[in-house]
Amino acid sequence: MRTLYPEIEPYATGLLEVGDGQRIYWEESGNPDGRPVVFLHGGPGGATSPRHRRAFDPERYRIILFDQRGAGQSLPHASEPDYDLSVNTTWHLVADLEVLRVDRGVDRWQVFGGSWGSTLALAYAQTHPERVTELVLRGIFTLRRSELEWFYEGAAGQIFPDVWEQYEAQVPEAERGSFIRAYHRLLNDPDPAVHVPAAVAWSTWESSAITLLPRPDLVDSFTEPRFAVAFARIENHYFVNHGWLEEGQLLANAHLLRDIPTVIVQGRYDICTPPVTAWHLHRALPGAEFVLVADAGHSFDEPGILSALIEATDRFAG
Repeated sequence: MRTLYPEIEPYATGLLEVGDGQRIYWEESGNPDGRPVVFLHGGPGGATSPRHRRAFDPERYRIILFDQRGAGQSLPHASEPDYDLSVNTTWHLVADLEVLRVDRGVDRWQVFGGSWGSTLALAYAQTHPERVTELVLRGIFTLRRSELEWFYEGAAGQIFPDVWEQYEAQVPEAERGSFIRAYHRLLNDPDPAVHVPAAVAWSTWESSAITLLPRPDLVDSFTEPRFAVAFARIENHYFVNHGWLEEGQLLANAHLLRDIPTVIVQGRYDICTPPVTAWHLHRALPGAEFVLVADAGHSFDEPGILSALIEATDRFAG
């Protein structure tokens, strides 16, 4: 079983202007002359952490992490009342990746993404396949209606009824026909007495269901109010708009990736992004390696998931 590489610190960091008044936080660690890899965090609206550097051999990789628009250490932050969500879309983030790649002087790079990061990785690689050396994907999510309805509209609540009850309680009964739409209203209410509890409930629901076993520390980190508001607002904004993707687009265009070495890692008991989507991607991209981890949920930190991811990055390091 592979485990994380030792802790390392970045040798370079910065805030990169990407347009629309947005500055994205980036950092580099590992070997400046190593194989370039870019890490795409989840959410949308999540953030990178020092643990994410440790999925890569620091002797062999030039490790590039960044926080997507409005999230993490990027500015402005989506928890701010006047944050403009209209300039935060899938295609803005795809363009930001290209700005970052050019700014860092990278010709081609490995793209590593989990959960929403797998969505963004697929969208980016299908747009710029010539810039991608390999894909390492975890917890596959493609924003199809069935995926959103499963986790945010009630079905998954049958597995976590106690947490679902808290999520449901934020929404007036008359609005429970669409929880995503109802939360959109609540999260964009200017009154903190409305949008903060809604954000905490949204973030509690998600963070409680992404690990095989309970992780109170993870739930605590997701429900810190500043993080929760940004996370929930951005995520809900993307879901209301179906990621600015046609239904099934990322699976329909998977053939564009057939020449890119790809590893798909999926937890058997992933409630957030159930294995059926990863299976559909595997069928659409039969040349990819498919790793179904028998005793894992959704999280990057699940031991079997982490081991499979590191095995993939080690193999691709050359």
